[in-house]
Amino acid sequence: MTLFFQQVLNGLISGAVYALFALGFTLIFGVQKVLNLAHAGVFMAGAFIGYYLVSIGLPFWLAAIFAMLGAGLVSVLVDLLALRQLRTRRNAEFAAIVATIGVDFVLISIAQILSKTQVYRFPFDTFPAVFFTFGGLRISLLQIVIVVTVVTLVLAMMYYLKWTTYGRQVRAVASNDRAAKLLGINPNLIYTQTFFIAGALAGMAGVLIGLSFNSIHFMMGQPYMLYAFVIVVLGGLGSVPGALAAGLIIGVIRTLGIAYFPAGMADIVIFLLLFVILLVKPSGLAGSAAVNAGGRR
Repeated sequence: MTLFFQQVLNGLISGAVYALFALGFTLIFGVQKVLNLAHAGVFMAGAFIGYYLVSIGLPFWLAAIFAMLGAGLVSVLVDLLALRQLRTRRNAEFAAIVATIGVDFVLISIAQILSKTQVYRFPFDTFPAVFFTFGGLRISLLQIVIVVTVVTLVLAMMYYLKWTTYGRQVRAVASNDRAAKLLGINPNLIYTQTFFIAGALAGMAGVLIGLSFNSIHFMMGQPYMLYAFVIVVLGGLGSVPGALAAGLIIGVIRTLGIAYFPAGMADIVIFLLLFVILLVKPSGLAGSAAVNAGGRR
C-alpha cells in the first residue's frame, strides 16, 4: 500500500501544477467568455524565460518571479494583438478561438527558432536534490516548494478576486461588461489585468514543470493544453475552485494510470472521463456554484 499512497502523493503534486496552468485558462474564460488557445504558448514562454534567466546566473527563485512577470506580459500582448479588436464585435467567439490558435503557433515558431529545436535543461545545480521521508512516503524539497508555491498563488488569486476592489471590478465585468461600463469601470483595463494574472500563473506552471522534468522545448505546452480542457470541463468552465479540484483529480488519475496500467492507458482514462462529464454533467463539478470570476452576459 505504501507504493499506492506514494503514487497518490505524487499525483496530487502533479495535479497542483496542472491546476495552476488551468486556473489562468478558466479565469480568462470566466471573465471574457473566450477560449484562449494561446495559453499553452504563454506557458511555454514562461518556461523559456525561466531557463534563460537561470542560464545567465540568476538564482532560481528570482528567475521564476521574472518568468511569471514575462509570461504575464506575453499574455497581455495576446490580448492586445489578437482579441482587443475582436472584443468590439458581438458573437466573435469563433474568431477569437482562431486568432488565439494563430498566436499560439507564432509563439511556438519563435521558440523553435530561438532554441533551434533543441530540448533545454536547467543546470544540474539549479535546485538542491534533497529528499524527506514522512510515514514511509518520500517527498523531495522541490515537490514541497511546488505545493507551497501553488497554494500561495491560488490563495492570492482568490483573495484578489473576492476581497479587493479590483477583484469586485473583475466580477462586475464578468457578469455584464456593459453594465460595469455604466458604473465607471473600464472593461479593457480589467481584461488586461486578467490576462496578466492568467499568463503569470501559466508562466510559473511552465517553470515548475520544466524544472520537475528538466525538459524545456517549444512544444511543451500542447499536452498541458489538452489536460487543461479536461480540467476546466470537469471543474466547470469559469470555476476557480472547480479547476483546482479537477486538476488534483486529473493528476492522481494520470499518475496512478502510469504506475499501474499499460503505457497510454492513463490518457485514455482521462479523456473518457471528459466524455462522461460532458454527457452526464456538462456544467462540471462546480459549474453552477462557482466562486468564480465568471457570470452571465
